[in-house]
Amino acid sequence: MSIDTTIAAAALAIRNCRGVVIAAGAGMGVDSGLPDFRGPEGFWRAYPPYKDQGLEFTDLANPRWFQTDPELAWGFYGHRLDLYRTTMPHEGFARLLELAGGKALAVFTSNVDGQFQRAGFSEEQVVEVHGSIHHLQCAGLCHAQIWPAREIHVAVNEETMRAEAPLPSCPQCGDVARPNILMFGDPGFLGTRTNDQIDHYQSTLASVSWHEWVVVEVGAGTQVPTVRMHSERLQGLGATLIRINPRESFGPPGTLALPLTARDGLRSL
Repeated sequence: MSIDTTIAAAALAIRNCRGVVIAAGAGMGVDSGLPDFRGPEGFWRAYPPYKDQGLEFTDLANPRWFQTDPELAWGFYGHRLDLYRTTMPHEGFARLLELAGGKALAVFTSNVDGQFQRAGFSEEQVVEVHGSIHHLQCAGLCHAQIWPAREIHVAVNEETMRAEAPLPSCPQCGDVARPNILMFGDPGFLGTRTNDQIDHYQSTLASVSWHEWVVVEVGAGTQVPTVRMHSERLQGLGATLIRINPRESFGPPGTLALPLTARDGLRSL
């Protein structure tokens, strides 16, 4: 099937459906100027000081640093928090809202950047399956509360990528706080906020028959396959899967594969 034929089939599926699930991975934010952490070289291009230290993304995205070296931990997450706050979502986000206008709408994303909400999606429409950098929890788990990071501003030395005092702290025990993000090897992640999102998402899915859903998956790769696996599960239940990915658009039989970037793929629809 040619790409023009696939685009036409995808546009028709969206026009005729009753509900749209947007399934988004890290590639969704690249066209907004957010860094691509694909492989160590991609990560080190975004953060050269970590190359000198031999630290990769998977090394830094680990909760142990909040106990053993909180300045290192908050250097990494504090810089990202500021980056996500100041990044404007690309036009593809608005295009998704237009495409789904008047239909049941849900977002399932592994991204922690809050870009969907910034683009105008409501909190009730979004599942952040790996948590959100815009919410905090106690690193020492003195309690199970999750609170917004709106008032948090972390100064980061960009030559060393280390945070400067004062660091975000737990309002109850005074210990260091951490983002409410599911990291690698992270038994301490508090999932109550995400679980509440999932409950609402399941209710939305139940409001429309499976074969009347279209899944528009954008920028979800195979390295962290959470989003791709979810999309394919919905496809297996009867939904139509549109997969937009410049490198990995392949999928199960019936997948409408668009080997395009997020912005270009969404423009085409």
